[in-house]
Amino acid sequence: MAGKKILVVEDDALIRELVKMNLESAGFTIVLAMDGFQGLEMARTENPDLIVLDIMLPKMDGFKVCRILKFDDKYKHIPIIMLTARMQEVDKETGFKTGADVYMTKPFEPEELIRKINQTIEQGMKK
Repeated sequence: MAGKKILVVEDDALIRELVKMNLESAGFTIVLAMDGFQGLEMARTENPDLIVLDIMLPKMDGFKVCRILKFDDKYKHIPIIMLTARMQEVDKETGFKTGADVYMTKPFEPEELIRKINQTIEQGMKK
């Protein structure tokens, strides 16, 4: 899936850079956002092929960002992978209810994230 544009919405600079570095080495083009509001705006202006979205974000949490995008006909086609430290079953359920396509928890293996991104993009192309 090289060349696909991924929006990474993550407030932790270390995790943001780790994800960026790993995804770029896998051939993806990466755009970054540091809070929920910026993530929502960049999703609308950059029209990424996929979004990697944290939940616990400043200004607007990831659940709200996901819900807004998934209930908008213009953006609901963009797959969203929630990547979060929140491991409770209720958080996972909320993630899927708000429209997440995949729910992953931190800590995570970069290879697993890349595999999930490729699978999710591939599934979207078959629709």
